[in-house]
Amino acid sequence: MKVAVIADIHANLIALQAVAADIEHWNPDKVIVAGDIVNRGPRPAECLQFVKEKERSTGWLLLGGNHEDFVLKLIRELQNSRQNPIEPRHYDFYRPIYWTAKKLIRAADSLKLPFAQSLFVDTGNELRVVHASMRGNRDGIYPETTDSTLRDQIQPAPAAFCVGHTHRPLIRRIDETLVANVGSVGLPFDGDTRAAYGRVTWNRNGWHAEIRRVTYDLRQAERDFSQTGFLAEGGPLVQVMLSELRSARSLLYVWTKHYETPVLSGHLTMEQAVADYLISLV
Repeated sequence: MKVAVIADIHANLIALQAVAADIEHWNPDKVIVAGDIVNRGPRPAECLQFVKEKERSTGWLLLGGNHEDFVLKLIRELQNSRQNPIEPRHYDFYRPIYWTAKKLIRAADSLKLPFAQSLFVDTGNELRVVHASMRGNRDGIYPETTDSTLRDQIQPAPAAFCVGHTHRPLIRRIDETLVANVGSVGLPFDGDTRAAYGRVTWNRNGWHAEIRRVTYDLRQAERDFSQTGFLAEGGPLVQVMLSELRSARSLLYVWTKHYETPVLSGHLTMEQAVADYLISLV
């Protein structure tokens, strides 16, 4: 059995199309999408439509991630409020997701996806896929995760366990379980701008996994930020997200850690905080 596991597309349609073409050439028995299809990128509606069509036409299995949770929550707030549901001083922090939510407000039901998907071969040999871990969609498995923590994150332990969420690929074994973080299709954070996904195979010796990297048109993915209006309408933080795409590094978390308090306290505007941070990266 051959299974392709993809995760963390983050509204990067160009990367998704390249990965889908690579998967089609490999011709697996099943494709599983491990969440974070939308948000933090310029083409959320197109990416959601793409995977839903693959679900209908070729049997792709879909599950939700924390970004589907974020967007769906905001859509519900928008639907239940006559005014902007975001507190004014927090608005610039939420503008990128607000932009995404407005693009997907008519597709809200499509964001309601399962927490996990499993495949079974022979007797009890389960391949289980979730977005982050069994403890929740924001509980990531990292290269530095300890064995004791990892055991908790995969319980009840299957034969093979695949995740995304951290955007940092890894393959390791813990006790009798093969664990693979398949990385990110649309926004890698390991310094390699190529899209990543997992190829998981079963043979008489058990489950095996490898990380596949796919080159795609990164320049067009960058242009999509402008051509879709995401860069102009999503607020200053979209510039940080674009820098993440270009560098294949996690930047938004670091920005938030250092600049959220000064912005909320009024010591810096959002524009100043983003500009200062981007200059510091040069």
